[in-house]
Amino acid sequence: MNNSLTNTARLLGAGLRALLVLTLVTGVIYPLVITGIAQGLFSDKANGSEIKADGKVVGSSLIGQSYNLPLKKGQETPDPDLKWFQGRPQNGLGSNSVNTQYKLILSGATNRSGDNEDLIQWVNDAQTAVADVNSVPGYKVERSDVPADAVTSSGSGLDPHISRDYADLQVHRVAQQNKLSVSQVQKLVNDHVEGRTLGFIGEPRVNVLELNIALKAVMAKS
Repeated sequence: MNNSLTNTARLLGAGLRALLVLTLVTGVIYPLVITGIAQGLFSDKANGSEIKADGKVVGSSLIGQSYNLPLKKGQETPDPDLKWFQGRPQNGLGSNSVNTQYKLILSGATNRSGDNEDLIQWVNDAQTAVADVNSVPGYKVERSDVPADAVTSSGSGLDPHISRDYADLQVHRVAQQNKLSVSQVQKLVNDHVEGRTLGFIGEPRVNVLELNIALKAVMAKS
């Protein structure tokens, strides 16, 4: 009887010591080491790839933002603020999207197939709207000029980038809205084009938030 109790106590003690050691190693030491390495070598990524403007964090380079006017009475969807460069559609081009206006609870785009009649209609309507909005006196945008990323959302619905073609398409409208020269705005786009990842993955792209921050700086000087 005494031997049984002694053995049980010894096993419980060994188990408790193992629990404490493993908790210390895996719950304290390991996270601190990994956090230290991440902060030392990849601090920008570890902290959320923050983008700052005027000394304040205004967003992340990994997540898109909307640039809209305040909602008007009776409106459910705000109108885009046309003085800013606009990102990709944020609502999956359909009410079934799990992400609307870059809300971050969930992300995703429409799951409708490419030959779905509703999706085709949404894309056609979006093409017309993008062409009309970006047409200004002296610069006419045709439906055929509208790139795919201007009328379709990304797989996550949170893409912070647009294609070089879509950024170029918006230059004349942004210049007119802000009373800037086309050359000024075009230079901003040219300066913010990011190349393919590792030189061969993806396509050249422009981070919309970074571009709009640069635009705001030019507007302040003007």
